[in-house]
Amino acid sequence: MILPIVGYGDPVLRKKGVDVNQNHPNLKEVIANMYETMYNAYGVGLAAPQVGLSIRLFIIDTSPFSDDEDLSKEEQEQLKDFKKTFINAVILKEEGEEWGFNEGCLSIPDVREDVYRQERITIEYYDEDFNKHTDVYDGLIARVIQHEYDHIEGILFTDKISSLKKTLIKKKLQNIMEGKTRPDYKMKFVAKKGR
Repeated sequence: MILPIVGYGDPVLRKKGVDVNQNHPNLKEVIANMYETMYNAYGVGLAAPQVGLSIRLFIIDTSPFSDDEDLSKEEQEQLKDFKKTFINAVILKEEGEEWGFNEGCLSIPDVREDVYRQERITIEYYDEDFNKHTDVYDGLIARVIQHEYDHIEGILFTDKISSLKKTLIKKKLQNIMEGKTRPDYKMKFVAKKGR
């Protein structure tokens, strides 16, 4: 089932997600719905808060990046086959050079900005069958994980840009909160109350 994606300004996007236990109601269904929602919106990642659930769960499928001709064949292959579910993830380490990449977010349609993140991460998480993993990722895979991980920590990519850039996108963010943005996927907007 395709779920509405929660728009910028909704308080759920600012909450730190709570841990998921194995008895979480309909967890497999929630995960399946999240994948369907992400694919419908042409995303490469989706976190539970983006569908209104304040839990530590996110999904990633980087295959759309595998067509990038600026990447090496090896990087394209890694991206093509990378599809994972992350439950109760904890980034243990971020290391390496910071590098910029133009990021966007399904909860913040029509806004893209360069965000700087470290190139390598070590992350501990559970998969959808509650098997525990500790893995090291780098490059674009690490970046997508960092972006989605921020969501379960109540952080948005717009928090990581300069004050000047924030000022420049202020009107776009306002339009999202007021439901004036119309992406080609289902969204739930927080109607802004008058001041």
